[in-house]
Amino acid sequence: MDSILDQLNEQQRLAAAHIDGPLLILAGAGSGKTKTVTTRLAYLIGEVGIDPANTLTLTFTNKAAAEMRERALSMIDNPVYPPLLCTFHKFGLLFLKFHIEKLGRKNDFVVIDTDDKKRIIKQIDKELPTSLIASEISRYKNSLITPEEAVAQAEHPQYKKIAAIYQKYQNYIIENNLVDFDDLLMLTHELLERHDDLREATSRRYQYIMVDEYQDTNELQLQLLKKLCDTHTNLCVVGDDDQSIYGWRGANIRNILDFSKMFENTEVVKLEINYRSTEQILEAANRLIGHNRGRLGKTLKSIKGKGEEITLFQSVDEKEEADKIADAVKRLINSGVPAGEIAVLYRINALSRSLEEGLGRAGIAYQLVGGVRFYERAEIKDAISYLRIIANSHDDFSFKRVINRPKRGIGKATIDKIEKAAYEKRLSLYQYLAETPKAELSKLLSKKAYAAVNRFINDLEILQEMLEHSVMGFIDHFDKTIGLKNYYASLPDGMERVLNLDEFYGLFRDMVKKNPDMSLDTFLNEISLQSDQDQIRGEQISIMSVHASKGLEFTHLFVIGMEEEFFPLLGDGCDMEEERRLGYVAMTRAKETLTLSTVQSRFHKGRRKHLEKSRFLTEAGLLKGALSIEKSTGYKKGDLVKHKIFGIGRVLEVARAGRDYKLKINFGGDRKEILSSFVEKV
Repeated sequence: MDSILDQLNEQQRLAAAHIDGPLLILAGAGSGKTKTVTTRLAYLIGEVGIDPANTLTLTFTNKAAAEMRERALSMIDNPVYPPLLCTFHKFGLLFLKFHIEKLGRKNDFVVIDTDDKKRIIKQIDKELPTSLIASEISRYKNSLITPEEAVAQAEHPQYKKIAAIYQKYQNYIIENNLVDFDDLLMLTHELLERHDDLREATSRRYQYIMVDEYQDTNELQLQLLKKLCDTHTNLCVVGDDDQSIYGWRGANIRNILDFSKMFENTEVVKLEINYRSTEQILEAANRLIGHNRGRLGKTLKSIKGKGEEITLFQSVDEKEEADKIADAVKRLINSGVPAGEIAVLYRINALSRSLEEGLGRAGIAYQLVGGVRFYERAEIKDAISYLRIIANSHDDFSFKRVINRPKRGIGKATIDKIEKAAYEKRLSLYQYLAETPKAELSKLLSKKAYAAVNRFINDLEILQEMLEHSVMGFIDHFDKTIGLKNYYASLPDGMERVLNLDEFYGLFRDMVKKNPDMSLDTFLNEISLQSDQDQIRGEQISIMSVHASKGLEFTHLFVIGMEEEFFPLLGDGCDMEEERRLGYVAMTRAKETLTLSTVQSRFHKGRRKHLEKSRFLTEAGLLKGALSIEKSTGYKKGDLVKHKIFGIGRVLEVARAGRDYKLKINFGGDRKEILSSFVEKV
């Protein structure tokens, strides 16, 4: 086993040879994290003599678990049985199969997926967006809030309703012996919390616990780990506080920042030798992340030498940017670089539209990793379907897609009735609804459905009239009439979807400005051609969001959209330190060359807007000039503020909370304590 440790550098070896007591391995990007963790597991079992049954290694994905299992077992000579190495949720499933009966539940439960969960919610409530309710129920469970507590805590009318739905949902899944994804951890925690003997026995069994990607853990996962460490402190966590980029989905960076405070006598080992990127790339990444205050601090050092300087593309607009990227990619491929070694990243998905079109024009094959092509996104397909109906009212396929989107209370049964009646009269759906006498329609449909259908047809007729007068005027009134943005804004990922719709409307406006005589048919034909990549074949480059790139690496990397409001993203709830960590993650995906791209203007919220270069370019030392000074977020008593849920309120008290402010606000008699980053001044 000594030879195994000899394959590690000094810091990796120090971490792998650690046996008892809490250990925090701060593993920088490309520093051999997986190698260190798997070697430590093999060392504990093969050299120290720890029984594999006494170890537990937890990861976040099945893919990571499989890779780590394979690596660790390759270093152990004929183990009697393999150690338990799985995701948090797989551990919860195994644990519940043995012990859920202690909660009065049967162990032949069925685990439901997200779609099942949404179907159950839809049965309970059809008014609020199902995705919003599902997201809130998940948030409750991961914060260890029971339905009863949620009902008791809720003050705002909408949250009272969601809490009541949560209670009915939980009653339903208990009655039907179902367990959802979040229950796998919440019920495991509940069992360990309630039963002291079970908690002690489980903790004594798993004497050596390791957790991968610890910076991504949430409150429930932290509390579960504390229960598992009831009889010992042999907890080894590995992660990188500089790569904590999932705060928006519940990950708590404090778990890794405060680990040494939570677990006494913690040994901290920093892995700072980087085997992936050149010195030029790492120096820029180190300078950028050095501006964050909330970090434990480490500096990556490259073993690959200086390498090429970072390239900065500066373009007039997104079309020129996309063409420059495409030209650079073509040169790389023509020089013999495999397309799979090239990637383009962006902070927000809306930026993929111009990029996809630029690559399409150049005939470059690409794969969109971890996402959906711009024109295939649900919100864009909805908008296109509306435009197709307005251009051709006999398009039944598009008509059926959007007749109840945004929701109008027109269910499947109603649509089936309309479709059958229209078929019998040999009319399109639109024709049937527009031309059938009111008396006949009101017999077929309920009063509510008839009113909704009538409004829908009227809206389409108004837009058709607007289109005849002015295409530009039509664009300006299209979303006001249909309300797609308001509908999608209410969903958990609403901000991203609204940005995509703004991008689409902006594209439409821009094409009309360049060609004032352009018809709606011409526009639809143009985007159909742009969204069809069937003619492109061969090896593909990768394009993806920065979030989707985490854990990956590419020889040649491009990052587009390096402007204020795009990267970093600005606005309500924006966490500048997390934005900076995203910038750090993006840069450290590059192995040999890194190109950052910025434009003078691009579409923003449906309009072309002049943009400032990203502060990250200055902070990383790639542009000269004074650092951008963040606007003061100071608030004082008496300020009027707006919250997206609670509405307009008056500030009563102000208290500092780290780099933020905690505000006590009076929302029409309802007093709340809210962090200032979640409100804006009126």
